[in-house]
Order: sequence, then structure tokens, then C-alpha cells
Amino acid sequence: MSIAFSILIGFLLDCIFGDPRRLPHPICLIGNFISLMEKVLRRAFPKSEKGELAGGAVIAAAVPAAAFGVSFIILMLCGMVSPVLKFGVETFFCYQIFAAKSLKDESMRVYRYVEAGDIENSRKYLSWIVGRDTKELSFEKIDKAVVETVAENTSDGVVAPLIFMAVGGAPLAFLYKGVNTLDSMVGYKNDRYLYFGRASAKLDDLLNFIPARLTGIAMCIGAFFTGLDWRAAFRIYRRDRKNHSSPNSAHPESACAGALNIQLGGDAYYFGKLYRKKTIGDDIRPVNSGDIKLAIRLMYAASVICLVFALAARILIFTVI
Repeated sequence: MSIAFSILIGFLLDCIFGDPRRLPHPICLIGNFISLMEKVLRRAFPKSEKGELAGGAVIAAAVPAAAFGVSFIILMLCGMVSPVLKFGVETFFCYQIFAAKSLKDESMRVYRYVEAGDIENSRKYLSWIVGRDTKELSFEKIDKAVVETVAENTSDGVVAPLIFMAVGGAPLAFLYKGVNTLDSMVGYKNDRYLYFGRASAKLDDLLNFIPARLTGIAMCIGAFFTGLDWRAAFRIYRRDRKNHSSPNSAHPESACAGALNIQLGGDAYYFGKLYRKKTIGDDIRPVNSGDIKLAIRLMYAASVICLVFALAARILIFTVI
């Protein structure tokens, strides 16, 4: 029950305050650890396909293990001092793991520059939240990219951590964030990370398999409660949920595209190279900046739905046990 309350309070704190700017964020610490380990492992392993695969396997195992282990030990030590202290620290950890308001704030910053007609700053701040090249994007493609990242990160930044918290508290959620941060830093199919980042990318796909599908379904349900097109959300979800090279990304994106009656996906440039991508949804109307706000609304609706079900499931299971 204490973990359930930590999750609930942590979620509410994130919705209200977002990331505390003046405190060292644990995800940034994980990112610094990844950068350090990459330098060490690239020196330690041969600069060959097998060497990079081996080094990538080591970092894919070490980072989530460290993220889990450090947080577990901290909570264990706090519990030895006081159950109240442990509850407070775990609640704070849960608060920092959630990323709903951060995703909203970063997306709305791009929205404001789009609304102001500032293409350069729109592209600049979009590049902070997406992996694709942004220098040549039009306003419509900027809007589309923001909607896509809101949809995908509803799973990565909110629902997936929530599920891992509900199963194993903050330490298991930190394990997930370790893998997810690895994927965002080294999980690219470019010359530098094709082999070194392969294990991290595959592990991220595995851990997101269930959360992505739950997010897609929750978005379809959330469309009903937010006045969006929930019938189209279910229809496009069933039809286009596999229209992505990732086994997970199209699940939330297809539900979002259907709910908003827009088309997402399509070709995009990454590191100067064009990648051919399937489209998601029907091209009923052009994507516009207002869709960013609608996607954020859908993100919160899906997050609350998953929160209610995750907490109810945890309380029910542990009450029975």
C-alpha cells in the first residue's frame, strides 16, 4: 500500500511541478554514467563488429543493474532508519521518474514558437525532444513531429515507468529508465552505434512491449473521455499499430493519429540519411499546432487511465496475497 501511495503522490507532484530544475535529476546522472561507461568500454573492447557488440552488451547489462541497485540500497538504508523516511524518499523517486509535465512543457515551448511564426526556434527546440533532423522541417512537419513524440513518450515517459513501479516500486522503474535512457543515447542505427547500441535497443524493445500496447489501448479509451474521435482511434489502432520499424512505437502513435483524425509517420531524415517509414492514420486534414494541445490532453487521459488500473491491480493483488 505504501508503494501505491508513493506512486500516486509522485504522479500528482509531477503533474503539478514537473522536474525540479535546481536538483540533480537521477536520469541525468544515469546519462552521465552511460557516457562514462561508453568511453571506458570503447577503449577496453576491440574496434570491430564483435568487439562493439560485446561492449554494447556489457553497458546494456551494467546500466540498468546499477540504476536498480543504487536506488534499492538507498531505500533499504532509509527503511533501516525509518519507514516514514523510506516512504518519503520513494515518493520523491517516483516523482522524478515520471515525465508527463516535462513532456508537456517541452512540447508547448515548440507550440508557442510555431504560433509566433518563428521557424528557427521551432526547429531548435524540436531538436531537443526528437531524434530526427529538424533543420529543413516545415511548420506542418514540426507539428507532426511534436505530436508523434508526445504519443510515443506517453508510453516511455509515463505509462512504462508506472507499470514497473506498480510491480517493483521505484527501483524497478529506475531499471526501466536505465534501459530507456540507454536506448535514447546509444540505440541508433548509424555508423557509431549500429553494433554498440544493438543490445540496448533490443532490451528497450522488450521492456516496452507490454507498456506500448497498454498505452495504445488507454489512448483509445482516453479519446472517448476527452471528446476526440474514439471510434477512429480504435480503428486506426487495429489497422496501423504495426506500421513502424520499432515493434512498439506505432501502438500509441496509431491510437493518437486516429483520435485526432490526422496522419503521422512517413519518411524522415536522421543524421543526414533519409529513412523510408510507413504512414500511420488517414490523411483527412493537415496537422496543425492545435494538434499538439490535443495530443497532450490525450497523453494525460491515457496516463490517468493507466494509473487507476495499475494502482487498483497492485492493491488487489497484494491484498489477496
